[in-house]
Amino acid sequence: MTGKFLVGAIAVGALLVGAAMYYSQVYAYYEPVNEPDNGITLTTLEGEQEPILVQDFQGIDATSSPIRYRACFTTPTSIEELTENFAIYEHAEPLTAPGWFDCFDAFAIGEDIETGQATAFLSEKNIEYGVDRVVAVNGKGQAFVWHQLNNCGEKTYDGTAVGEECPTRNLGAE
Repeated sequence: MTGKFLVGAIAVGALLVGAAMYYSQVYAYYEPVNEPDNGITLTTLEGEQEPILVQDFQGIDATSSPIRYRACFTTPTSIEELTENFAIYEHAEPLTAPGWFDCFDAFAIGEDIETGQATAFLSEKNIEYGVDRVVAVNGKGQAFVWHQLNNCGEKTYDGTAVGEECPTRNLGAE
């Protein structure tokens, strides 16, 4: 009888810990965010930040990680106009969002980028050390934003020497 009670208590405890872990990863740290005060900006071909037209903005972020930012919006600006004026982001890989943030489907966005139905642009380089903000826009005017590790960020987190091309990391500001 004592053995059954112990096994049951362990199983219930494991379920509670598992549920708490799931909740903390999927819901706990995320908060809705408003459109940034300066709007959504893209980096021009000359390297300047310029806002684009934004409608129907939805966004989430978490303070627990610099790469948890996700946003969706629509823009009346055509891809042709955007590609003429703004820097393309090579090797864009949208990161998955929590299932409840249903406007952001990383797999569909990634497929659209691969097939040319969407184009990824650099929004801001090193929005935090080693992290770029990327904006992808498709032909329907739907746009998606996420943060992605850049070359310096990948090197920093995998332990490789970062080299001279990376900016100096200010550890006191983080």
